[in-house]
Amino acid sequence: MKKILIFIASIAVSASMFMSCDKMLEEVNYGNPTTKDLMTNEENVALLVGQCYADVKWLHDHWGYWGVVTLTADEGLCPTRMPDKDWADGGYWRNLNTHNWNEMGGAFRNIWNTTISGAVLCNKLLKTLENNKESMSEKVYNQYVGELETMRSYYYYMLFDCFGRIPYLEEFVDKASDPLMEPQQVWSKLVDCLEKNAPNLPLVTDETSRSINYGRATQGFAYALLARLYLNAESFGCTPDNINLTNEYSNKISSSSDFYTNCVRCCDAVINAKSYSIEPDYFTNFKIQNETSKENIFVIVENGLANIDERAGSDGMMLNKLRISLLTLNYNHQKTYGLLETPWNGFCARPGFIDRYAETDVRGPGNEGLGTNNTKQWGWFLGPIYDASGALCKDKDEAQSDAIIVKEVSSLTEATDLEGARCIKYEIDKSGKYKYSENDFVLFRYADVLWMKEEAILRGGTGVSGWLTDPDFATLRKRAFAYDSDPNGAYNAAYPSVLTLDGILDERGREFAWENMRRRDLIRFNKFNNQSYVDFVSATDTYRNWFPIPYKVLEKSVRDESGNAVWTQNPGYPQM
Repeated sequence: MKKILIFIASIAVSASMFMSCDKMLEEVNYGNPTTKDLMTNEENVALLVGQCYADVKWLHDHWGYWGVVTLTADEGLCPTRMPDKDWADGGYWRNLNTHNWNEMGGAFRNIWNTTISGAVLCNKLLKTLENNKESMSEKVYNQYVGELETMRSYYYYMLFDCFGRIPYLEEFVDKASDPLMEPQQVWSKLVDCLEKNAPNLPLVTDETSRSINYGRATQGFAYALLARLYLNAESFGCTPDNINLTNEYSNKISSSSDFYTNCVRCCDAVINAKSYSIEPDYFTNFKIQNETSKENIFVIVENGLANIDERAGSDGMMLNKLRISLLTLNYNHQKTYGLLETPWNGFCARPGFIDRYAETDVRGPGNEGLGTNNTKQWGWFLGPIYDASGALCKDKDEAQSDAIIVKEVSSLTEATDLEGARCIKYEIDKSGKYKYSENDFVLFRYADVLWMKEEAILRGGTGVSGWLTDPDFATLRKRAFAYDSDPNGAYNAAYPSVLTLDGILDERGREFAWENMRRRDLIRFNKFNNQSYVDFVSATDTYRNWFPIPYKVLEKSVRDESGNAVWTQNPGYPQM
C-alpha cells in the first residue's frame, strides 16, 4: 500500500515550515511524540522518525531544487510564451536558462530553507531519540538513528550540491554561529556519516521489506548516495590532500583514482545485495502506481489529490506537490485527457537535448508523428494535439494555428505556445481523479548505480565492468528500443560509442532526463558552461558551477565582534 501511515503522519505534523526557515535554525514545535511510554513501541518510533521525510517533498517543485537544476542544465527550458507573455516573470526563468542568475533568485532561497528545515528536523528528532534511549532496544535505537542521520545527509547533500559552502550541523542548536563550511569539509562530513550508517540501515530482501521501507532510507539508498559523492568528488573541489575523512577508508584515498574505486565499491554494495533489478519496461518506474517498480531505490511518496496540505512557500508559488505534468503539457492537452486543471505550458526540452535520442529510442519523442494519437508510449511529446472527439486542436494565437508541438525553440523571449518537446515519461492521469501527479517522484534508480560504476571504472577506478556480463545491462539496452524487432542490435547501432566517457554522458541524459542529475553530470564532465553543448547559455563563468548564497540568507547572517557577517557570498558573485 503506497500511502502508508508514516507519510500521513509526516504530512499531519509538519508545521509552518517557511516561518521556521526564515529564522534559519531556530527550534520549531513540530508536535513530535516525546513520552518514554511511546518510545517503547517501535511503531511509534517509526512514526516519529517518519516525520523527517516531510520536507523532502518541497525539493521537486519548479520553484525549488528540481526547477533550478533542470533549467540550468541542457535538458530543460522555460521560454516566455507568446502571444500572452506567459512565463515572463521578470526574466527569472530566462536567467536560469542562460546562466545569468543572481543572489536574488527566489528558488535559491527556497532550496536553502527547505533543505535546512529538513536537516534541522532530523537533528531535533535525533535529540528526541537520545533523550529516550533507555526506552528502546539497542537495535531499534541504532537503526532509527542511522535513518535520521542518513536523511540529514541527503538534505545537506542537496544544499551542498547547489551552494558548496553550507552551515553543516550535527546537533540541534538554536542558531548557526560558525562560518560556512568549505565544500571539501562538507563532502568529508557527508561521506563519514554515510559510511558509518549505511551497513546498519534496513536491506531490501523481498517484497515485504520493500513495502515496509518504501520511501524510506535503506542500505541501497545510502550506498547509492555515497557512490554519487565519490563519483563527483573532484567536481566538488575535493582532492586527496584537502579532504578529512575519519572512516575506515580514509587512508585509502591517496590519488584521484581512489575516489572512483570507492564509487565502484559502493555501487557493488548495491549490486551484490540483489535488492533491485532493471524493469523490462522503462515506464514502469514512472507510472501513476509506480510503487511496484523493483528498480526505484528511493522516491518521494506523492498524493495527487488536492484536499491535503498545500501550504504556499515564501514566494507564494511553491507547493509540496508534484506538478510535472502541469508544468510541461500544452493548454490543449486538457481537451485530450480531461485533466482537472489546464496545463501551464511552460517547461520543455532544449532542442539539442532531443537530438541525442535515436529515432526509435522509447525514451525520446519517437518516430510515429501522430501526437496524442500515437499508439506507443514515448518519453517526450512532439506532434499534433487532438481533443477527445478526435478533432485537431487550435492554438490560441490570432491565426488559430493547428496545435502541433515542435522540437525547435526560436527564442527565449518570444517562443510560441507550441515550441519545445514536452516530457511525458511520468504517466499522465487520464481518469480525472488527481489534480496533481500521483506518481511517486523518483530520486534514485538502480540504473544510475549501474552507470555510475561503469563511469567510475573508465575514470580509473578498480572494478569489473558489467556492460557485457550483467543481465540488467542487457535489459537496459533492450528496453530502450523495445519497439524494434532487434532491440539489442538497434541500441548498438544507435549508440556505438556508449561505453566511453562522452557516450556515458549522453546516455545518462537520455536515461535520467528531469531526474535531478543532469546539472551535476554536466559539471563533472566540464560541459555545464559549454555553449556548444548547452543551448542558449550566454554566461560561461565557471564560478557558476555553484549557485549564489541567497541574499536574504546573508542579510540575516550572525555578526562577529567587529560587526562583520560570519557568512559570506560564494566567490564570483557580488559580496554584501
